[in-house]
Amino acid sequence: MTALSPHLRQATPVVAARGEGVHLYGEDGRRYLDFTAGIGVTSTGHCHPKVVAAAQEQVGTLIHGQYTTVMHEPLRRLVDKLGEVLPAGLDSLFFTNSGSEAVEAALRLARQATGRPNVLVCHGGFHGRTVAAASMTTSGVRFRSGFSPLMSGVVVTPFPTPFRYGWDEETATRFALKELDYTLQTISSPDDTAAIIVEPVLGEGGYVPANRAFIEGLRERADRHGFLLIFDEVQTGVGRTGRFWGHDHFGVTPDILVTAKGLASGFPLSGIAASEELMAKAWPGSQGGTYGANAVACAAACATLDVVRDEQLVENAEAMGKRLRHGLEAVADRTPGIGDVRGLGLMLATEFVTEDGSPDPETAARVQRAAIDEGLLLLLCGAWNQVVRMIPALVIDEAGVDEGLQAWANAVEAGTSGVADR
Repeated sequence: MTALSPHLRQATPVVAARGEGVHLYGEDGRRYLDFTAGIGVTSTGHCHPKVVAAAQEQVGTLIHGQYTTVMHEPLRRLVDKLGEVLPAGLDSLFFTNSGSEAVEAALRLARQATGRPNVLVCHGGFHGRTVAAASMTTSGVRFRSGFSPLMSGVVVTPFPTPFRYGWDEETATRFALKELDYTLQTISSPDDTAAIIVEPVLGEGGYVPANRAFIEGLRERADRHGFLLIFDEVQTGVGRTGRFWGHDHFGVTPDILVTAKGLASGFPLSGIAASEELMAKAWPGSQGGTYGANAVACAAACATLDVVRDEQLVENAEAMGKRLRHGLEAVADRTPGIGDVRGLGLMLATEFVTEDGSPDPETAARVQRAAIDEGLLLLLCGAWNQVVRMIPALVIDEAGVDEGLQAWANAVEAGTSGVADR
């Protein structure tokens, strides 16, 4: 008798039968408010009618047009539509299937374009599970342990995480940039450094936002030393943070942008964007793949971008994110075990701590399980899984936010009751 790997354990006991908007329905008919969005993937909600229609129409005409063999219309349309939202100058695109693959494509391009071997990564970043991407991931040992040796040439530098350090944002940022300078002086010479890759908001690392001073500092050092700045926007892109791209909060343009997750509302599609001049420095044969830019996924992505624009979902993410954060902070104010509430837009998190300020994954897990009983689906993150994150679809409205906050308040009360007496 065959079965799934025992390590493919679901974060909830729900067996999903169907999805609609911000809700999932179990096989038993129970409705759940989905604040996971497939880990930030179903940006336009479950089964948005326009995305469904685009995919259905495409399935009936061309499912797979292998893009290094033939060109197809959905891909051409997607390139044009992305040109409307990408930063100025990032006018050349390469598509693949997953975030990990796109990250590795960005790394390969950076190394080939610069002729340099090393890549700097920020401590706490998550970039994927394939070998190179896992080698660049430092958000938790579970993503990188047990299959060494990992890829060489990866150098870790601090990310400004005020809560973890116990500092204010300015102090944490000054420290991170000084340590980056020290790293370039002691471990990876600028002449050996191809790029630095950073998430505008740490994902698996605990939903910690970067800030303008830090990102500007990275841009200045990349320009001064001649290496590339890569933004991993796999989770923060396509409106998630209340801006179309997460880095839009900081006024800095990368040399390479990585996108995936919310780009196609659940269909597997990822890509990188760079200037035509930079992309041309990739070596012949270094970009390709059997399933990349699948015609159905591209059609779904085109529909997704139309919905994001027409329904003003970026603006909605900003407004609903403020409403959600206000409610989360109100719960935190009356809960001693909550150490921090943080995030941008509809990418928000609550960190649980013990009385002495240490990470408290046990309470976080209890609250997450209690939320399921309240009909609210949530995920954990952070190095100890001490952080509960909320990433609802960008279509959520005030009623959905308020319903989620009431369920959250009930779950926190249930999950923290008696904790102080342990």
